[in-house]
Amino acid sequence: MASEIHMLGPMCLIENTGNQLVVNQEALDILSAITQPVVVVAIVGLYRTGKSYLMNKLAGKKTGFSLGSTVQSHTKGIWMWCVPHPRKSGQTLVLLDTEGLEDVEKGDNQNDCWIFALAILLSSTFIYNSIGTINQQAMDQLHYVTELTDLIKAKSSPDQGGVDDSANFVGFFPAFVWALRDFSLDLEANGKPITADEYLELSLTLKKGDDKKSKSFNEPRLCIRKFFPKRKCFIFDRPAPRKYLSKLETMREEELNGEFIEQVAEFTSYIFSYSSVKTLSGGIIVNGPRLQNLVLTYVNAISSGELPCMENAVITLAQIENSAAVQKAVAHYEKQMTQKVHMPTETLQELLDLHRPIESEAIEVFMKNSFKDVDQKFQKELGNLLVAKRDAFIKKNVDVSSARCSDLLEDIFGPLEEEVKQGTFSTPGGYYLFLQKKQELERKYNQVPGKGVQAEEMLKKYLESKDDVAESLLQADQSLTEAAKQIEVERIKVETAEAANRELAEKQKNYELMMEQKEKSYQEHVKQLTEKMQEERRQILAEQDKIISIKLEEQERLLKQGFENESRQLHQEIERIKSSGPSGTCTIL
Repeated sequence: MASEIHMLGPMCLIENTGNQLVVNQEALDILSAITQPVVVVAIVGLYRTGKSYLMNKLAGKKTGFSLGSTVQSHTKGIWMWCVPHPRKSGQTLVLLDTEGLEDVEKGDNQNDCWIFALAILLSSTFIYNSIGTINQQAMDQLHYVTELTDLIKAKSSPDQGGVDDSANFVGFFPAFVWALRDFSLDLEANGKPITADEYLELSLTLKKGDDKKSKSFNEPRLCIRKFFPKRKCFIFDRPAPRKYLSKLETMREEELNGEFIEQVAEFTSYIFSYSSVKTLSGGIIVNGPRLQNLVLTYVNAISSGELPCMENAVITLAQIENSAAVQKAVAHYEKQMTQKVHMPTETLQELLDLHRPIESEAIEVFMKNSFKDVDQKFQKELGNLLVAKRDAFIKKNVDVSSARCSDLLEDIFGPLEEEVKQGTFSTPGGYYLFLQKKQELERKYNQVPGKGVQAEEMLKKYLESKDDVAESLLQADQSLTEAAKQIEVERIKVETAEAANRELAEKQKNYELMMEQKEKSYQEHVKQLTEKMQEERRQILAEQDKIISIKLEEQERLLKQGFENESRQLHQEIERIKSSGPSGTCTIL
């Protein structure tokens, strides 16, 4: 069960070998077992800035993520720790600790860029951990945020006109939390006290001017404002005198700075209360298996030299889950049909009446477990499979009925066949005696219940197989005149023709039933698809409205601060988002 996922400690999720990023299969297996929605909290920052200490606190432990006690970076790649959410039942908290950025031992910082990008792509809350104040040096160290447009794609193909798709990032990106460690300044501005959040917003104020220096100053600030409209700031005093910092894991809480302990408690409380479940475009809630697939998709893209694409990741996820949704729906259909259809049914209509609500349930199972089924590819596959399964049940119904009727005919007519062999009817008047006995046995056969759809067909075939016996007895009966025999032959022809007409009428009736079923099946698929599309459209519009609202707030702030050019660019983004609303058409099965 997902609620039983209790990792005793963290595990490497993505290993940084120096040359490439490698996913750890054991960690993926743990994710695949988490069926609950996941709240993913990732932390990044320069090496040796105390990231792991905060993550251990979020895990509710003193130790776990390696703190290290030297100037060397300990964490390599991305480490994962999955724990039950301390405040929200039914959710799992996934903590991602990343290796320190700009480690002097690495030389090349390309992997730093990918670690930074992956932390953003995988998380629902992204914590940036730094030492001291938010000054220009701190902003320069956060240069990775300005490179995101070169590292990540929101869409697989650019908009018409080659418009930069980074405007869509806000719909995918996590909430941003800046953790300022060893903060020693007084929080005030213009002689008045301010909050940590107000301090962050002041630090993100742009500088007017078009010169190179102003652009360099503004670029990281613009990116943070543009990509992370939901942002929060926490400040932390130094936890203990410098000489004790390397021993934080072993120090008792009462030995630490009291204000630091309060600040950490406030920080963890905020993360627990306000970090949301990881959600993808279209309101798709991420659980363990979905997070597992996102990790694989993004790392595989990086390893193959491509840019991680959020839209492609969702499409890949949809392919995997839609295929599973088809199998789940078919399995539901088979199970319910097996339980509820007691074969043989007396008529095809009876079987189809049982089939229809079960088919509807199966389509519903698919709809609940599928998303982004482009051109209804998987729904069409489901439709074809359900038709095949239905036809298999119809055939089985016929076969069961045929076998039961065959056994019954053998039991009922066996003694008559034995009498024919013994010559009981090879006497004058024997033919009519045979007919009388045969009609009695037919009535007996017809009165037996539970024969199924093949009752009349199997009787007809059996009697046809014995026509030569009746013919022989008729011709051999010396008590009958030739005229009487001819009349009997004509009567048999009429009877045979009537039986053939009944068979033809039955086939036509069954054909019409199957055509009616085909239309009802089609209408059921259309009905449920339409309902799903309407819900998805509402979800997309709600997301779009949320993004527009966020951007309008930022545009208003820029306008108030006198940055008309940046405000105008944001206005253009908003207009493009409005014009690219969801279409209302689709390809129906």
